[in-house]
Amino acid sequence: MEFVEPDDEPHRYRELPAPDDRVWRHPSEIGLPRPSGRRQLWAVGLASALAASLLSTGLAVLAGNLLHAGDGNGRGASTSGVLPVPSLAGARADIVSIADRARPATVQLKVDKGRGVSGSGVIFRSDGHVLTNAHVVEGATSVTAVLATGREVAARILGSDTDSDIAVVKIEGGPYPAIELGSTTDLKVGQEAIAIGSPLGLSGGPSVTVGVVSALHRWVRTRTGQSLMDMVQTDAPIAPGSSGGALLDAGGRVIGITTAVAMTDTGAEGFGFATPVEAAKSAAEQLIATGKVVTVWLGVEGSDLDGATAQTLHVDGGALVERVKTDSPAERAGMTARDVIVSMNGAPVTSMGMLVVAVRSHRPGDVCTIEVVRDDQRHAMKVTIAERPPGS
Repeated sequence: MEFVEPDDEPHRYRELPAPDDRVWRHPSEIGLPRPSGRRQLWAVGLASALAASLLSTGLAVLAGNLLHAGDGNGRGASTSGVLPVPSLAGARADIVSIADRARPATVQLKVDKGRGVSGSGVIFRSDGHVLTNAHVVEGATSVTAVLATGREVAARILGSDTDSDIAVVKIEGGPYPAIELGSTTDLKVGQEAIAIGSPLGLSGGPSVTVGVVSALHRWVRTRTGQSLMDMVQTDAPIAPGSSGGALLDAGGRVIGITTAVAMTDTGAEGFGFATPVEAAKSAAEQLIATGKVVTVWLGVEGSDLDGATAQTLHVDGGALVERVKTDSPAERAGMTARDVIVSMNGAPVTSMGMLVVAVRSHRPGDVCTIEVVRDDQRHAMKVTIAERPPGS
């Protein structure tokens, strides 16, 4: 199977190309799938690199298939342009109403990387700040935002963070309609999810697809060993060019920035992944303020606690510490190899992935309480989170 590469440019096509040159097929051209032997599952996107020993899903990710396609600190931007959203109140989503509100805040990003490629973005501040993926704008010499009305506006990159795969671009003018950032805190598997973006560089404004939240806290790995962590998984269809678009809840609030789509050797697997809005907002705030994201660390390496040991220790899971780095926050707090981290600030930690995400939610200088199991006894220790030293 041929994969859509990051720099492919489907929006250049103005007339029907030959079947072998297309990333889509007319229904009349689709036959029964041929049996395949070993199916390889890839997910698309870029994210932060982690040691392979920390990964537990076994889901391989192909960087590039999803066509590389919060408000900040509350100062310097009006929030009057934020579009109102209704209370969820347990009701099903009004898709038409949500689409009417979300489309004006969704942009197509035309990115020049030597040749034109296409991605998506979400206006989250009325002064023209746009959230997108780092891989969408990586290597760009120029960026143009196409509004839902079709008007093109020059954009500049304020900064990007490859660890979270989040970037912020600024479009001039305004005020613009901005959509509200929500939360994944109370998100449940099975809730409705609405994806909005600009697939395949098509003209005519953003596209809306509907599905459900099919899983939470997913970890998927790129073929180069890079990782997408704590992903929101959805079966809402996500096409190339939608990377950097929004995943919305039933109230029309952003719960994630679409980053990846799973594929097999026979085509799309039918589910995609979004970076949680909390991670996107944290990265965006720092990028707007300083142009970079500070990476924090605990200073441990390890793996997920196996089921048998978890049962013996009477815990639901945990992060097994295999190495504590010299002069790290963990070492200064007294953590040692073979400790099992089971909670952080009272919130359960059932895997190494959950630990990494929990640590990343903090800033340098934050003091956290980490509970570990050591020699069948629970111990609480105070850890001061620090910025990761270069090369560590």
